[in-house]
Formats: sequence, structure tokens, C-alpha cells
Amino acid sequence: MKLALAALLATLTSTQAFLVPSPLTAATCSTSLSMTAEDRRTFLTQSTATVAASSLLATSSLPLPASAAASKQWTQIKVPFADTVYDIDFDSPTHGYIVGARGSFAETNDGGNTWEPRSFSNLDAEEEITYRFQVVSFKDGEGWVLGKPTLLLHTKDGGKSWERIPLSPKLPGEPTGILATGSNCAEMITSSGAVYTTTNAGRNWKAQVKETIDATLNRISSSGVSGASYFTGSIVNEQRDDAGSYLAVSSRGNFFLTWEPGQDFWIPHNRGTPRRIQNMGFVRGDIKNGLWMTLNGGKLLVSGAGVDLNSEEFPFQEANIKTGGYGITDVAWRDDNEVWAVGGSNTMYVSKDNGKNFVFDKSANDIPGNLYNVKFFREFGNMGWALGSNGLLLKYVGENA
Repeated sequence: MKLALAALLATLTSTQAFLVPSPLTAATCSTSLSMTAEDRRTFLTQSTATVAASSLLATSSLPLPASAAASKQWTQIKVPFADTVYDIDFDSPTHGYIVGARGSFAETNDGGNTWEPRSFSNLDAEEEITYRFQVVSFKDGEGWVLGKPTLLLHTKDGGKSWERIPLSPKLPGEPTGILATGSNCAEMITSSGAVYTTTNAGRNWKAQVKETIDATLNRISSSGVSGASYFTGSIVNEQRDDAGSYLAVSSRGNFFLTWEPGQDFWIPHNRGTPRRIQNMGFVRGDIKNGLWMTLNGGKLLVSGAGVDLNSEEFPFQEANIKTGGYGITDVAWRDDNEVWAVGGSNTMYVSKDNGKNFVFDKSANDIPGNLYNVKFFREFGNMGWALGSNGLLLKYVGENA
């Protein structure tokens, strides 16, 4: 499972820079997280087909437009609300939850084929609709839901009952991610880079980082990292790998930071490109396998394995992906070779060579909106899900769809 978050509800274009939250990744408990209605893709496809058909009269046969050979490996699943779906998690192959905007909350007991709306008994209907539930995390029947404005809910019985967990107003930054790590155990991260763990169901939290990111960057010399000196912002899109290492992007998208368990402080790194960072994550869920980075304008970069986390620069290589300028919001590895990328205008792309080359997938081509999150559950048969605006939930069905 994975970690996450940030709000992105505007229509995505080639000139926009945006970041999207992604949920925390599972670990063991430890005391140590615009266009018109006919979209641009359809227009380009029709134009290419027309040109090819005209040329065919005077020449021998020409290849079909790229979209004609595009795969369709996802199917849309109906959900009981029409608001943005922010996160999904399962605690068994059949039982799971989705959360979203305007208090959206739903449960499945058949592996995600059908979803039933749920509500929290300790929140009245008028109060619940004011929250944007951004993160849900389950492990062995124990779960956590994080909302905005700041709200943390906890269940010990698979979601039958929920308890509201109070958080100190003195917490540095806003909570942005929560991960269930075991019985009464969880890990939380804030927008200031503070990482906390609890072993008593949220009654007490233990800090894992000695100081916030802005304090670190303003205390030490960070002149070698563009935008890091005299830093006064926050971090967004915090990601956690399977071993507990974290990755975050500065709110202005001009540099990124990493932190590993046992380190006292976050380490800043140059982005190595003039384009702003939109999102980042881990290759196959582990920082040791490398990082991926998306940039405004639809660019995707991937680093190799064994990167030096103490270096200011990372050796990123640009992937061959033709997005037409649509931004990429999230990337996920299904296995060692199959990689999926999703983005603006519900675009989807798949790579079968470990992220070097991508081709278009037309599963969501005719659905309006934007995709924000894609994730696979390796522990539950590697089932995959893509989440987006307007209540969009896609389930991975493979090439035999």
C-alpha cells in the first residue's frame, strides 16, 4: 500500500502546474508516513484519421492513427456519489473503503465491484458534508480516515464504529497523511514535514524528525539547492515508501526533499530542470529502486536504482511519453516492467519496459474530468484502481478487457 495529498480540482492544461496527494504506504508497527466537450485527444485522433484516409487514395496503405491501437485495460465502477474520489484502501481482498470530497465515504464487501455509502455516527449530516476526506488507511481491520479541515477518525472494528481523535492545535503544519501500521499503531505526517508515530491509538504521538523543514533550511546553508535558502513555504505531495522513507516537494515545485528513518532532518535536492515539479514518487514502492518525477507540460522523469540521498542532484532520465501537454498527476508500478501514468483530461498511459516508453490507453478517453491517483495492491492479487473527479473510479482488468 502507499502514502499521500493536495487539492487539484481545476481543469488541467499544459500551462498548469499541480500536485496531487497520495496515501501512505503500509509498514509494520514501530515506535521509531479548457477545452470543449469534444476533448483535444478526440480532435487529434479524428484529424489524424482524416489525413491518413485522404493520403490512402494516392499511396499504398498507411498505418492507422495511434489511438486505433491503444489498449483499454480499465473499466469504470459506479460509486454512490459524484464528487472527487481522493483515496482507496483495502484490509482484505474483498473489503475496502473510498473517501472523497464533501464528506464522501463508501464501503465495498465484494472486492470493489459495488459500493455502498456510509456515514460517521459521530458527525451529523451537515457537519460531515463540510469535510474533504483525503486519506483512508487500513491494516488488519483497524483503520484511519484523515479529513480537511483537520479531522482524524479511527476504527478498531473494520469501520463499524469510529472514534474522533483530537489533535493539538500546536501541531506544526496541517496533517496530510496517515498510515495504519498495526494494532493501535499509526504514522502521521504534516505539511511542515513533521513525522509522528502513535502506539496507543492516537492518545500520544512521538516525533520522528527533530525539526520542521523550514527550520532546517533556514538554519543551515542550502545555497546549493535552488529555492531552499530562506525557505518560508510548506511541502506538498508527501509520499512514503514501504520501508518508511519519505519524499516531499516544496509547495512552489522548485525543489524536493527526502527523509529516511533515523535521520534528524530532511535533505533538500535540486530538481535538475527549469520546469516546476508536479508530483513525485518511488519506483516499485522503494526509494532504493529510484524515484519518478512529473513536470508541468506533461513530462515524466525516472531515476535509476541506488541513488545517493545525500547528493543535491539526482540522475533522472526523461521517459518517452507523448501527452500532448496534459499534465501527469500520478505514476504507479504494477510489477517490475508494467508502469501506469494518469493525468489531466482522464488520460492514461502504460509502459511495459519499466517506464522507458509509454503508449496511450483509452479506458477513460470518453469520460470527462481528471484522474488524480493510481495505485496497485500487491498484497491482494495486485488489483489496481484509478481515482478522479466527478466520482470517477476505474478498476484494472488487464489486456483481456
